Amino acid sequence: MEAWPGTPYPLGATFDGSGTNFALFSESAERVELCLFDEDGTETRVELQDFDAFVWHAYLPHVQPGQRYGFRVHGPYDPENGQRANPNKVLLDPYAKAMAGAFDWHQSLFGYDFGDPDSRNDEDSAAHVMHSVVINPFFDWAGDRHPNTPYSETMIYEAHVKGLTELHPDVPEEQRGTYAGVAHPAVIEHLLKLGVTAIELMPVHQFVQDSTLAEKGLRNYWGYNTIGFFAPHNEYSSTGDLGQQAQEFKSMVRALHDAGIEVILDVVYNHTAEGNHLGPTIAFRGIDNAAYYRLEENDKRYYTDYTGTGNSLNVRSPHSLQLIMDSLRYWVTDMRVDGFRFDLAATLAREFYDVDRLSSFFELVQQDPVVSQVKLIAEPWDVGPGGYQVGNFPPQWSEWNGKYRDEVRDFWRGEPSSLGEFASRITGSADLYENSGRKPVASINFVTAHDGFTIRDLVSYNEKHNEANGEDNNDGESHNRSWNCGIEGETDDPDVLTLRARQQRNFIATLLLSQGVPMLLHGDELGRTQRGNNNTYAQDNELSWVHWDEADRPLTEFTAAVARLRKDHPTFRRSRFFDGRPVESEDGGEGTPLPDIVWLRPDGSPMRPADWDAPLGRAVGVYLNGEGIRQRDARGEPITDLDFLLFYNAEPEATEFTIPTRAKRLWDVVIDTAGRSTDAAPMAGGTTFALEGRSMRVLRAHTEPDIEPDHSVAASLAVRTGGQTPGPSTGTTASGSAQSPKAKPAK
Repeated sequence: MEAWPGTPYPLGATFDGSGTNFALFSESAERVELCLFDEDGTETRVELQDFDAFVWHAYLPHVQPGQRYGFRVHGPYDPENGQRANPNKVLLDPYAKAMAGAFDWHQSLFGYDFGDPDSRNDEDSAAHVMHSVVINPFFDWAGDRHPNTPYSETMIYEAHVKGLTELHPDVPEEQRGTYAGVAHPAVIEHLLKLGVTAIELMPVHQFVQDSTLAEKGLRNYWGYNTIGFFAPHNEYSSTGDLGQQAQEFKSMVRALHDAGIEVILDVVYNHTAEGNHLGPTIAFRGIDNAAYYRLEENDKRYYTDYTGTGNSLNVRSPHSLQLIMDSLRYWVTDMRVDGFRFDLAATLAREFYDVDRLSSFFELVQQDPVVSQVKLIAEPWDVGPGGYQVGNFPPQWSEWNGKYRDEVRDFWRGEPSSLGEFASRITGSADLYENSGRKPVASINFVTAHDGFTIRDLVSYNEKHNEANGEDNNDGESHNRSWNCGIEGETDDPDVLTLRARQQRNFIATLLLSQGVPMLLHGDELGRTQRGNNNTYAQDNELSWVHWDEADRPLTEFTAAVARLRKDHPTFRRSRFFDGRPVESEDGGEGTPLPDIVWLRPDGSPMRPADWDAPLGRAVGVYLNGEGIRQRDARGEPITDLDFLLFYNAEPEATEFTIPTRAKRLWDVVIDTAGRSTDAAPMAGGTTFALEGRSMRVLRAHTEPDIEPDHSVAASLAVRTGGQTPGPSTGTTASGSAQSPKAKPAK
């Protein structure tokens, strides 16, 4: 195979329209061989003779897209000192843009003999590995642009590529479970109906199927087992895995962008699929073990594990940091994604031992002109010491707010002494984010996510039911803050079903009308159940997939309606925290301005300090001043909105609430999760009403409906002549009617 001197950058395989440049970093290597594979597995080896700054490279003028390849790295094998090179193992390219095939977990994939971790295995693995693939990087984006939706207008929908589309009846069978399925008009239409502005995809970086799960007849469904940080997962491609997955992923992004929907990726840079010292040698371990992984100081045979998966990426190494940053830039610039959610992000901040918000990783992100401009969302914890870091990430980051999830769950299940905490969470969690210069949008609010119960299961099960996972129900979180409404699991009891339906509406309405950025789990709006399994990481089957044919249509319509209310009213998506200061308003009552927010007792009077500490307080109201938004539009004009009153009652019985009288106006009921009074006449200040137990009601300041303009020909002629067109048979003039009469043709 003809080979020319190549270039050390960019790393990976880069097709330039003629040939392909290959570049691999390895500081520990003594020799590197590029292995080219034909369809039948025939291997051709090409030694990379040129290297610069520990990057081995060559240019092959005849290698085209679709070529399968791997590497063999020659070097020292000394596990006690962290070195594990073995040229008998064919290795994936860490920078591969696509990967083909799958591992079969043959003994040859491991650097030791089973049963003897300290031994060395020299069986050749070529016949049992995945292959890296050269891709065609060119794609017609057809004028595609990032939607760049402001955080304050963002609504996130967490979804799984396969789980969302595998059972969708309108998606062609061959596209179900794929990127093409996500891009299907039926799926996009559903997202738009819900008001979704960003879809957050669970891991789509190439991952592997665990051998331990395969032995149980299970599969890695979630995908938190990355082996390729540049390659779209090949099983999610409907068109092939020899580079087609990259093209199909780009087509999906383009279709979602056309609909105004951003694409956020759930990324797993904290560990890799190679696991601990008992894992396979399939990529990083055999290329440069000590550069890519955190090793124990006292015995470098073993891996430091802050993730619970066997290893942690070595973010002290400049080469690991380069890998992460190169990957992030690639997904933004070449694949056009709009943001990232970082799995177990606290691990990325462990440059030494403790979680450090001033670590090199955060500094690199801060100064990067590409990565710093997209949405950055942290899962702000890991399993290491001091790993729970909610509220402690740098200013440009948003965070999954685990405290919001916990408190909203506790409130609606009736836990005592949660009123003050609940109030803090639904108003943006200023206690967590304001002191670091961040805004309410730093809080990614969620009630459920992939890891845990669905909303329907949250109100149907007190205990987890993970027997299908094959771990004797010992896996998954045991403290779910759930309440089954009186009966565990499925039931036909109409009273229980009514209560469960109301509780689901409570969670969704609370989520969508809280300050911050809401994130909805896919299928929650459809009433999706996992039968009480709160850890479906291995359930790649109908237990986890969305059953569109069993959708709870009323709940879907309710979710869409609340989302529209949020979208239409900036009161619910403020970019600044409430401060309690008075706001000049025409309706302040006797000329006295009202604050931007007032917390209310059930009797309509303001909450007092002692009320927040009441051990059994489960009912509260809040007034939101629509003129106190303190935001400006694109022209610099102040943004104002209507005022709102929200009443929350987590008591098991009905509670009497009184509408405060200070704002002398009428109020329309726009949401009642108990379904009692949305068609009622406007309510006046001072009115007392009974709010059903475990329900929520939202009132909006009443306004008279706008009179629709009459665009008929007759109306136009009347304007020109100064006359008046006849109205409908009721005698109403055309300009004031709800429906214009048919006009005669103009002569």
